[in-house]
Amino acid sequence: MKSYKFILSGGGTGGHIYPAVAIADELKSRYPNAEFLFVGASDRMEMDKVPQAGYKIEGLWISGIQRKLTLKNLAFPFKLISSLLKSRKIIKTFKPDAVIGTGGFASGPLLYVASSKGIPSLIQEQNSFPGITNKLLGKKVNTICVAYDGLERFFPKEKVKLTGNPIRKDLLKVKNKQIEGKDAFTLKHNKKTLLVLGGSLGARRINQLIEANIEFFETQDIQVIWQCGKLYYDQYKQYNDLDRVQVHAFLNQMDLAYAAADVIISRAGAISVSELCIVGKPVIFIPSPNVAEDHQTKNAKSVADKNAAILIREKDLDADFQNEFSTLISNEEKQKELSKNIEALALINATNDIVDEVEKLLKSPS
Repeated sequence: MKSYKFILSGGGTGGHIYPAVAIADELKSRYPNAEFLFVGASDRMEMDKVPQAGYKIEGLWISGIQRKLTLKNLAFPFKLISSLLKSRKIIKTFKPDAVIGTGGFASGPLLYVASSKGIPSLIQEQNSFPGITNKLLGKKVNTICVAYDGLERFFPKEKVKLTGNPIRKDLLKVKNKQIEGKDAFTLKHNKKTLLVLGGSLGARRINQLIEANIEFFETQDIQVIWQCGKLYYDQYKQYNDLDRVQVHAFLNQMDLAYAAADVIISRAGAISVSELCIVGKPVIFIPSPNVAEDHQTKNAKSVADKNAAILIREKDLDADFQNEFSTLISNEEKQKELSKNIEALALINATNDIVDEVEKLLKSPS
């Protein structure tokens, strides 16, 4: 069997990093002798998370353009040139058989150089509304794997493949880990557990909501695993002093956190939605309104409209949250109904389907 070499690039948030890791893991299972290299932004979280997953990573000096006129934007041309030159060097040295991008600043220069050199290249777009990096790359790469219908309006139709979003394999076994999960977080097995997720960096409005409802959760006899994000940990770590509350900057054992949860509060980013469909627990989505085309609300609404989750917009939290939460937590039948319906939306073969597309590129004549 040929010993393939793969470069994967993506990062900035967990929503770009974990799909890349999932794709790499599946490639590794098919090609045990393959070599892997990740390329990320040198000052972003992928520089820590990718090595934790067992892969090598190189960093580029790159960042996005700020929407406001700032001094940081003056450095962008220099960062771009630096990143293009380093990407050229990485590709020349590593000699990949295929290059895969999952979004984020670093994937732009790397995939641009790879596709310009005729190296088989694929991007995986997680969202219903692509970012500028993937929009530009779509014109150059061979294949575009997407998770939503209708993205032909952004990409060349003949390149688009509907696969779904790649999910970590450990999430497929969450149902069998409830006892292990509650033990891992030293939780009481006879009490309901709320898991709060605001994304890898944290969600300010969700954190404010949880802080404001600490006493309310106690009246509901709820214990809380609260992932507040690294940007907010110092502000909220004081609540670790409470018996019923655990505050975490980041959760490294997401499978066990999901397994321990009875109800989940989450943003509605594309990867979060895909994971929660696999996990099959009752979910309250609080989408971020501060994203392109309000795509998180669209993601959440597509699930809520199928009676598979509860959607509460940020502007309605003060008026609706306590009533929605207390109604859900006290209604076992409603919890079961939401669980069954959201699980029916899961695309569990997405990672395999994406890697099938990579294999097609490997086998196609250059």
